[in-house]
Amino acid sequence: MHRSRVRRVIAAGAAAGAMLLASLGAAPAPAPTPAPTGGDDPLARFHAQHVRWGGCPEKPVPAEMRCAVVEVPLDYAAPGKGTVKVALGRIPATDPDRRIGSLLINFGGPGASGMAGLAADPKLFADLGERYDLIGFDPRGVGHSEPVSCGGAQQAEAEPNADMAAALATLRDEVKRCEVNSGPVLAHMGTVDVARDMDVMRRVLGDEKLNFLGFSYGSRLGAVYAALFPRTTGRMVLDGVDTLTESLTEQALVSARGQQQALDNFLTWCAHQTDCVYGTNTRTAKEKVAALVERLDAEPLVGHDGIPVSGLVATLAIGQALYSQSTWPALAKALAQAERKHDPAGLLALIGLTESPEPTDPSDPPEPSDPPDPAQGDGSDPVPADNLAAALAAVTCADDPDRSIDKATPAALEKEINELAEEFLQVSKVFGVAQLLSVLTCYGRPPGTDFIRKIDHPGAPPMLLVGTRGDPATPYEWTEETAERLGSAVIVDHKGDGHTGYGSSRCVAQYVDDFLLYGRLPSGTRSCTAGE
Repeated sequence: MHRSRVRRVIAAGAAAGAMLLASLGAAPAPAPTPAPTGGDDPLARFHAQHVRWGGCPEKPVPAEMRCAVVEVPLDYAAPGKGTVKVALGRIPATDPDRRIGSLLINFGGPGASGMAGLAADPKLFADLGERYDLIGFDPRGVGHSEPVSCGGAQQAEAEPNADMAAALATLRDEVKRCEVNSGPVLAHMGTVDVARDMDVMRRVLGDEKLNFLGFSYGSRLGAVYAALFPRTTGRMVLDGVDTLTESLTEQALVSARGQQQALDNFLTWCAHQTDCVYGTNTRTAKEKVAALVERLDAEPLVGHDGIPVSGLVATLAIGQALYSQSTWPALAKALAQAERKHDPAGLLALIGLTESPEPTDPSDPPEPSDPPDPAQGDGSDPVPADNLAAALAAVTCADDPDRSIDKATPAALEKEINELAEEFLQVSKVFGVAQLLSVLTCYGRPPGTDFIRKIDHPGAPPMLLVGTRGDPATPYEWTEETAERLGSAVIVDHKGDGHTGYGSSRCVAQYVDDFLLYGRLPSGTRSCTAGE
């Protein structure tokens, strides 16, 4: 039974394309080259460029936010080969007389827009924004920084009982679509490249050292920067800490375990609410959620808009809702709707597949905006809908040295998946099979850089790491592992739920702000209780 279920999910995943799996990558970036130690600086022209702040490519943004474009080398091993235009946004310090410098913020992903993240909730960083210019940027290949695309969601459907060769052929076709629909940046999108871009940004922003706040994947980006440029690493905070050492398969297994723990915490909460669809017995509730996912694998529900909701889509929706306790009531309602009314609308809403843009009243006057700036573009070229998924895959594959085309035969992969299936299902009947698809993430691609795996006590100054015990995406154990690798880190142990701690815990925010604003770093691990 497990084998047939795994085969169904793999076939569905191959047909789903980038929208669901974000599993189709680009050619990996080359291994990092050492920075010059003397003589002519091959990056001098990039370091000397002037930043011209003007209008932003999308609206709305805060009134005080301005945007710019910084040019960086396409390939740091050959800086004359070409350039990439990286878009960034800035909200100036509100207390300029006490300004410290710039604070670069990465909101995660990989593939998330930093400009959109900064524009969405600048009040979250109001205290930091008194003394820092807040900088959000779209990493290369993301958002308005020459975005990559695989041409949209895959339209072809794979047969439910397709063999592995057919499923992998579908994946290979999708990889070709990524190459056709993306520019040269596709082959140079690893975290090492982006970390080097951040050092160019540091230079052109006029900062002696890089001050950085990285969430989720942003923690990996910060760690890589510290390993490449320990002498110019300033105050650095990593919240929701990613792994530096584990293979994609190991990451998937740990992630399935973390997601299951987060689901267990949700079901415990649900059991204490009125009218929880799974009742008050949390043990049987776990079994009922797993049964729902398995049923949907075999017979997907179809919403009013015609979108089929398989077990894979349901798993994605449940996982998304576990990122924050604020979405737990919506998850409880969506599960009740699916179980009692066989209606998947709530699950689809959790992943944004039923939302439509608000109609515009033609009588409404247009919003005021800055005049067009040639450096920013006029916003007429929208970011491809699949950019997040395409970029996520490209960076993931560039950062992983394990997946090789020589090992990626259909027979070898089918054997590997069948051997791993039982272990993944033991960890989580809900998330195990979907996480197992990570084995296919970089199918057909040569291995990426091993630089990240080798990070070990790089000699950077002490930094602050935040780990949340109930985090469904970056399990707490990764915080401890990364702290050991960095060798100069203090941990804040957030004993709460949800992904990252800064936005949900005042206690965590106080530790982070004290360090970034005043350099106050406690000694040893500190704890923040849930709700504190």
